[in-house]
Amino acid sequence: MVAVRLLDGVMGEGKLMSEMIGAGALERLEPADRARAQRLAMDVLRGMERIDKVLAKHLKRGEPVLHAMNVLRLGTLELCLGGDAHGVVNECVNIVGRNPRTQQMKGLVNAVLRKVAAEGPAEWAILRVPRLPKWLRAPLAEAYGSEEMKAMEAAHFAGAPLDLSVKEDAEGWAQKLGAQVLPTGSLRIASGQQVSAMAGFDEGAWWVQDAAAALPVKILAPKAGERVLDLCAAPGGKTMQLAASGASVTAVDISAGRMARVAENLARTGLSADLVTADALEQSGTYDAIVLDAPCSATGTIRRHPDLPFAKDGSEFGMLIGLQEAMLDHALSLLEPGGRLVYCTCSLLPDEGECQIEDALARHGDISVDRAALMVEGVEAAWLTEEGGLRLRPDYWAERGGMDGFYIACLVKTA
Repeated sequence: MVAVRLLDGVMGEGKLMSEMIGAGALERLEPADRARAQRLAMDVLRGMERIDKVLAKHLKRGEPVLHAMNVLRLGTLELCLGGDAHGVVNECVNIVGRNPRTQQMKGLVNAVLRKVAAEGPAEWAILRVPRLPKWLRAPLAEAYGSEEMKAMEAAHFAGAPLDLSVKEDAEGWAQKLGAQVLPTGSLRIASGQQVSAMAGFDEGAWWVQDAAAALPVKILAPKAGERVLDLCAAPGGKTMQLAASGASVTAVDISAGRMARVAENLARTGLSADLVTADALEQSGTYDAIVLDAPCSATGTIRRHPDLPFAKDGSEFGMLIGLQEAMLDHALSLLEPGGRLVYCTCSLLPDEGECQIEDALARHGDISVDRAALMVEGVEAAWLTEEGGLRLRPDYWAERGGMDGFYIACLVKTA
């Protein structure tokens, strides 16, 4: 099963699911099967701590090889969530039987999963919400507190609904799609749907974009005719927002493959931008407004990407923080006097957000923060930070399904 191959790549090779999917891991599947395989793999990763605790009592001799262990994990998830015991056990036995390295483990898988079918659902219901690994939990708990950490972990475990940005008529499309209009204007519907089959997809009426990720451009407030630079633009949600405003948009990203997705999305939505595949640090020219969505740890997107805590270990934090500083300094050099720059990261780590802006203000005497710009529709004053930015967390809007973790600040260059 493809879901097990995705788990093998994350757990055994440290690959991100997005990398494997981009490399064609799901391309032979029909859209519905592709969505199911991805969903099952993500649900296993979200519930890994619970799954392994349910399995531990039945694996007295230790865990089997990774492939067989991931089959057991997948089977345990399905059984604990009410899957048909006979069908789940047989399918898992067949999966290990098809791999020469695990053929001899068919009996083990059969015996363990039959015990899980009998005892697992009751155990599952009383286990705690899975925790983040220590390398990430420790700095986040230090930054936000233990209770806030638990709330974020609950949001991660719950997963993420599907958010859309629309070109126009949010209320109308909400009715057509059965969606909720969020306070910030994004649409939200239940996840698990085949996006390309939804009304409005082919005609380019909307695009998928988390509600938090849609805020940086709303804060920038681009105007028709302005020269706007979108740095680190892929996969293109912000580029489309900028283009829809009527601004003259230059979108830059270093990845040709990811930039191809931006081009596809622009073509589908009937929007236009000048696409440049290059290193953002080599971009030249001057602009009225800039969005810098800097490369970061992506720790704010775990509710959407539960593979991150397993595929990474935090060793890249230092490199990323240095890169963000360099990109921010370079972007400011491209900004016209009187222009504005929105810096953002989909990170929960203050070193990639609040600290970057504090340091930038100390380095550059000709910039200031525009706190008022942050208060766009739906933003709550409690989300504002001491240095003048906006801190978003996964547990915000918990009753609505949460949001991605983001940091956003609006900088203005002295005229």
